[in-house]
Amino acid sequence: KVKKQINLFYCAECEELALKVAAASDAIQLQSINWRNFPDGFPNLFINNAHDIRGQHVAFLASFSSPAIIFEQISVIFALPKLFIASFTLVLPFFPTGTFERVEEEGDVATAFTLARILSMIPKSRGGPTSVVIYDIHALQERFYFGDDVLPCFETGIPLLLQRLSQLPDADNVTIAFPDDGAWKRFHKSLANFPVVVCAKVREGDKRIVRIKEGNPEGRHVVIVDDLVQSGGTLRECQKVLAAHGATKVSAYVTHAVFPNQSYERFMTANSAGPGDQFAYFWITDSCPQTVKAISQQPPFEVLSLASSIADALQI
Repeated sequence: KVKKQINLFYCAECEELALKVAAASDAIQLQSINWRNFPDGFPNLFINNAHDIRGQHVAFLASFSSPAIIFEQISVIFALPKLFIASFTLVLPFFPTGTFERVEEEGDVATAFTLARILSMIPKSRGGPTSVVIYDIHALQERFYFGDDVLPCFETGIPLLLQRLSQLPDADNVTIAFPDDGAWKRFHKSLANFPVVVCAKVREGDKRIVRIKEGNPEGRHVVIVDDLVQSGGTLRECQKVLAAHGATKVSAYVTHAVFPNQSYERFMTANSAGPGDQFAYFWITDSCPQTVKAISQQPPFEVLSLASSIADALQI
């Protein structure tokens, strides 16, 4: 099959990831945008080589890490399909409002639905609707938040984890742990070849405490798997419970390392209270570029890059 030649634009935050994506495929050529601002702070943007990309396949690599940078990227995302291009793909590795998908009482605003609605209004290119590539969205039912004018394509970082686990010296002694039933529902089919431990939060008085709901971690290298981490409190509690029940090592994997307010510091080996308080490995992807920049090469963190996976997704 002949590969599509892709012109890949990217936001400033994603430059390093874009370079890796281009290096992973000879069918991808990087293009650039001038990200400037007027004196009043609003974007002054320019898409370079706009005439040269006519009739070609175009993609944009986005990072919606904060509300402050979403508007300028949305402006470019809405402009690119109108440049007479053959097709348009938006790659948004982390869908940031995915955890706000429910209305539990009247007055709650499900911002996952809001962002999906905005992306659903991306103009069609000459080739038809825009493809929107997202990795490990928090809840699969969020696919129904998108309108019929875009084609959401949901990918996962789990193959990267499987590849890394196969390289471990104790690969035959790995057990997968899920911090709650939601994570089990989300990932257990992709990890069906491993023994499983499922944790759960139970209420004891005024506290919610993590307990093991099923499975036995004794004597095993237990890897906690979830789609994202924020403060990391649940992961830390799971680690303590698993170690107390005899796990020889505890590691973690999340696709999206959000870590607001530098909460990653609590997991760094240098800040741990001792061997029993440490994670052997903490694997993340580069879906959140600012986090990667902050914690790169600091144990126990290892970055599993989405670059090759994104390059493959652009050929769909």
